Amino acid sequence: MKQTTGGHEASPGFDAIQAGVGKRLDDVAKILAGALVTVAGVMTALGLTSDVVFVALNNESWPIYVASLCAILAIVCSIVALLIHPTRRGNVWETVVLVIGVILYMVALSVAVVGAAKAAGGNGRPTISNVALEGPKSSLRLSFGVRADGVETWAAVGVYVVAIDAEGESVGGPRDLYASSLRPDDQGRITQNISIPVSAIRDAWGLEIVAITADGSDECEAREVRGATCATIQLP
Repeated sequence: MKQTTGGHEASPGFDAIQAGVGKRLDDVAKILAGALVTVAGVMTALGLTSDVVFVALNNESWPIYVASLCAILAIVCSIVALLIHPTRRGNVWETVVLVIGVILYMVALSVAVVGAAKAAGGNGRPTISNVALEGPKSSLRLSFGVRADGVETWAAVGVYVVAIDAEGESVGGPRDLYASSLRPDDQGRITQNISIPVSAIRDAWGLEIVAITADGSDECEAREVRGATCATIQLP
């Protein structure tokens, strides 16, 4: 005899349909289970390799955090969906959970593209290296290198050389000994070696080199993301 519940006969065919729907939903849940791996693969394909991960995190690249969090939440949704029993009501709840998981999955992928492009492109901050004063005192030459990665196409890095006294204040008038505006190449990189003659300046203790990013502060000690990069060398 067939068992009845509430005056209605149980339908084996209906249960089979619900089980089939539940299986298809479980397949979607299993796909979402690999969300974190997929997001990591997208970031790697777009240039976020291991050598720039810590740089990106140090620069507080929020897209990477958001993409990772959304991917983890998508995995949580997939696990919850797999644990739901494939009944009529269970399939409804599983569908709701999976819709949320798919939305989180798509957000993670979208934000991963932004995060990878931002992190792999660098931050545009310049560095000053190989600072040297060469030659006799009567004909000194100042040489140094300027490098920056991830500079936006429209932007430039301003480079200035000023004479300073022992207190770090500029001397010799308002004009700079050297001023240049450096533009990036097609890959957003600036690499420039500079060598300039230095004449005797009264009351000068040394020379200060300042590299400023677009829209950045010109204060060497400013605690800002786009603060200036500075180097000082004492005159002989």
